Amino acid sequence: MHYQRLFLVLCIPVMSVAFTPASSPQTKQVTKLNAETKELESILGTRYPTFYSMIKDNDGIWKEIQKPEVEGYTIFCPSEDFFRNLDTKKRTQLKDDRNSETAEKIGTYHIVNEAVDAEALFNSGGVVTLGGEVLVGRSISGGVFGLGGTEDGSSTIGGAKVTLSEEVGASVIHEVDNFVSPNILWRFMDQLRIPGSQ
Repeated sequence: MHYQRLFLVLCIPVMSVAFTPASSPQTKQVTKLNAETKELESILGTRYPTFYSMIKDNDGIWKEIQKPEVEGYTIFCPSEDFFRNLDTKKRTQLKDDRNSETAEKIGTYHIVNEAVDAEALFNSGGVVTLGGEVLVGRSISGGVFGLGGTEDGSSTIGGAKVTLSEEVGASVIHEVDNFVSPNILWRFMDQLRIPGSQ
């Protein structure tokens, strides 16, 4: 019995050293990404507060972009001007708790779990967001009903024009002039509304 206690007293410190995980490159990457995420969240909260309020409590988005294999990510942020000019009914629907699931889904269409800079976006035909695939095109100025216009060097994503692109560490923010999510998602708004209520 005495030998068993002595064995345990000697082995526990050795075992604790043997099983202490060494810091790995993945651990350093996650720490770096968390620092970038904090900087990015600060930018979102300052420049895009309305959009940030839509995604900040969406745990699914933050868990996905914090995965160790994610080295950077892309956020398509609708501008504050867009939200100011957004139809009053749609603004109300986005804030209504009954529509939180649909609003979260709209938010997922604005996040790509890899960095896509302006040039890569311009040359792509589409991107796969956390919500699903969104088509990318080239912005056209002038013309009538889409005819006779010329490319102006910008990209469109889901019909929204990219007006500004900024790299933040390994990640990218693209400011857009509309939502990039499919319009069909708006059909799911107010599904929990009680008939006769407003």
